[in-house]
Amino acid sequence: MVSDPAPCSGYLRIHHDRGHVVLELHGEIDLLATTEITSLLDSATSGPAPQVVIDLRCVEFFDCSGLRLLYRARRRVLARDGRLGLVCTHPLTLRMLRVTGLTRILPPSASLEEALSPSEAAEAPEATSDAY
Repeated sequence: MVSDPAPCSGYLRIHHDRGHVVLELHGEIDLLATTEITSLLDSATSGPAPQVVIDLRCVEFFDCSGLRLLYRARRRVLARDGRLGLVCTHPLTLRMLRVTGLTRILPPSASLEEALSPSEAAEAPEATSDAY
């Protein structure tokens, strides 16, 4: 069951779908945006075994601050025995994720439906350092 999305900030809407918290990012994800998003992300990943999907389909710009946000979410979810999914279709953002190696530990899905699928493999347990 999908709950109605509620605006949480200019850059993020949070809604629930099939037992997952979906963090739908919007616009330009840079240092300013991530300072606003971080506390909301921390809240979404704070409980036991969080089931979270980060949806980047509405993102127009994504820099290293956004990468740090993804690594933070992954580290927090794995530390709590949860599952993190990622949805990304923008070619430039996908390229950044590939170049940095993030796609190896957090493979992006092409759709929200795919990311919410129970058959999606869990993330690789490697690289949980606090480098970012």
